[in-house]
Amino acid sequence: MKNIVSLIVLTLSISIASCQNQTSNGATKQINVTIPVDEFDKKLNETKDVQLVDVRTPEEYSEGHLKGAVNYNLNANDFDNNLNKLDKSKPVMVYCLGGGRSAEAAEKMKEKGFAEVYNMKGGMMKWNAANKPVEKGASAPASKGMSLTDFTKQITSDKYVLVDYNAKWCKPCKKMVPMLEGVADKRKDKVILIKIDADENKDLLKEKGIDAIPVVELYKDGKLIWKHNGEIDEATLLKETKL
Repeated sequence: MKNIVSLIVLTLSISIASCQNQTSNGATKQINVTIPVDEFDKKLNETKDVQLVDVRTPEEYSEGHLKGAVNYNLNANDFDNNLNKLDKSKPVMVYCLGGGRSAEAAEKMKEKGFAEVYNMKGGMMKWNAANKPVEKGASAPASKGMSLTDFTKQITSDKYVLVDYNAKWCKPCKKMVPMLEGVADKRKDKVILIKIDADENKDLLKEKGIDAIPVVELYKDGKLIWKHNGEIDEATLLKETKL
């Protein structure tokens, strides 16, 4: 009798396990989630046969990437073909600089039928801010961009200095460009607009503790008087800054 009960329990366990990744109609259930850096790091180390994909440009990849990552540029013409090199049945972990491109890539993978996709929230900006290890290409270019000293000189003015931290791939950043330029133009007698590209000024952003974009700051006489993280419209900007 005990043997029969044990056999039934074992059969049920196998049945439940086999159905965990299936919906009620028998279709395969897909996993497509965005997880924080620490969780991403832990899962990367614990997951067997994981496929790690960096969807940034080759230049970004050479400047610093996660160990073992392959570089499939999301905006390259061969991105879809490169995805075909991956095993859809095995877990895929994907990242970019800020999390936007990798989220788009994860959606593409979901559409193609990948079983498990994990996107790193905040991308390399959050990874670097957490001082996690990176590998660099043999021909990685020297660190470039504005120094903190140069930045301090630029914001030291008797006018208001509006600083826009952005990137070419950042959709909210691009959406805000005409608005910020318009505000600076309409108030050019008292406002200066400075644009800081996150890709070209990684060291500066790290020194300032900026690990996500867009970010807008307002300075007067070299002192920070207002800061906003994330997308913002003109009405809110003018109301909060009183420009």
